[in-house]
Amino acid sequence: MLPVIVVHGGAGHIPKERSENSTSGVCSAVRSGYLVLRGGGSSMDAVVEAVTELENNPSFNAGCGSVLNIKGEVEMDAIVMDGKTLESGAVSAVSNIANPVQLARLVMEKTSHACLTAEGASKFARSMGVPEVPQESLITEYSRMRWKKNLAPDANPVECQMGKMGTVGAVAVDSKGNIACATSTGGMLNKMEGRVGDTPCIGSGGYADNLTGAVSTTGHGETIMKVTLARLILFHMEQGQSPEAASDLGLAYMKSRVGGLGGVITVDPQGHWAARFSSLQMAWAAAQKDTLHYGLYAGEHFTQSINEPL
Repeated sequence: MLPVIVVHGGAGHIPKERSENSTSGVCSAVRSGYLVLRGGGSSMDAVVEAVTELENNPSFNAGCGSVLNIKGEVEMDAIVMDGKTLESGAVSAVSNIANPVQLARLVMEKTSHACLTAEGASKFARSMGVPEVPQESLITEYSRMRWKKNLAPDANPVECQMGKMGTVGAVAVDSKGNIACATSTGGMLNKMEGRVGDTPCIGSGGYADNLTGAVSTTGHGETIMKVTLARLILFHMEQGQSPEAASDLGLAYMKSRVGGLGGVITVDPQGHWAARFSSLQMAWAAAQKDTLHYGLYAGEHFTQSINEPL
């Protein structure tokens, strides 16, 4: 059953003309992560590789392609967590970095802290030799158009957010049985300056523990934080639920208790996995035993050989 990797490209409603790009994007990213695992790489290497590729893909709300805040600027959040040691690293409100997930990993590995934010994170990035990129290079025409549209007084950015591929994430178990997760996002459309969502918050945007499993989440950040969704799902797994049942329980609780929609990818130490969502769609893909699995709508599950072109 091992190794295994699962990725998501965000929960919500994806316009028809963008859904093909999101499906091919998650499939390509999961392949890259799986190659790392197949080559003997660690689960942490694999999830960072997969999420880096999604950050670099302008179809997703992370890295290049991130949504803009009320001022028309990019502020990105990311987290990684190592299930062997429970160490984690996160960054929030960073704006001149191409790959926040790689910076989050450096926070975990090179500092005694769990999260760095805004200018402090940028200073740390410079000290680590991470190249700064002009903010313009992260902004797509699509993001700018949606920012302008949502400045209108009658606009509803939360509803409109569901029309953008959201947060990206990955969970993996390597051949040694070590588990990791990574999540990265541009946040919420037309958010206030300095708003930080669930993504960099341990237990909300992601959680990994070799004893139980790993989860990466996507959806409305404020409601995900209220129920600490990632940790809630792992709690259900500790009680003996399967990844699929635990994911459904967590999502159902978030919907009934705080009216929140979202999606998750979940894996357990044995390599059982799930991709579940309460939103209309979630682009997801998984790779296991040289087979590629993927889907976009509820109940959709396509499979093919990992080596076959899409």
